[in-house]
Amino acid sequence: MATVPKVLATDEALALIRLLQDKHGPVMFHQSGGCCDGSSPMCYPEGEFLLGEQDVRLGEIGGAPFYMSQAQYDYWKYTQLIIDVVPGRGGMFSLEGPEGVRFLTRSRVFTDEERKTLGLP
Repeated sequence: MATVPKVLATDEALALIRLLQDKHGPVMFHQSGGCCDGSSPMCYPEGEFLLGEQDVRLGEIGGAPFYMSQAQYDYWKYTQLIIDVVPGRGGMFSLEGPEGVRFLTRSRVFTDEERKTLGLP
């Protein structure tokens, strides 16, 4: 049975992830839920962001694991996240900040068939 990815990355995002991995080694993502950095995908050296029991792993992009909090996932579980890159400053703690670009989360609602495949009502 084919699986439906819950998170994808554009070619531009994948290129930036490779650049950051070359500079910093393995990286990870956590979808910010607001506050200081808005609602941005944050990129950290792998292991430098402490995950909690309530964090959900959505998948991987460019070999980097991607997480978000359970509470936020409950709102977004019917959408596929598409991580992109746009010009501008990233989150102040995210690795792409000095590159002059930032990661951006786009999304689309899963189709009825995709929801069924994922076991979502």
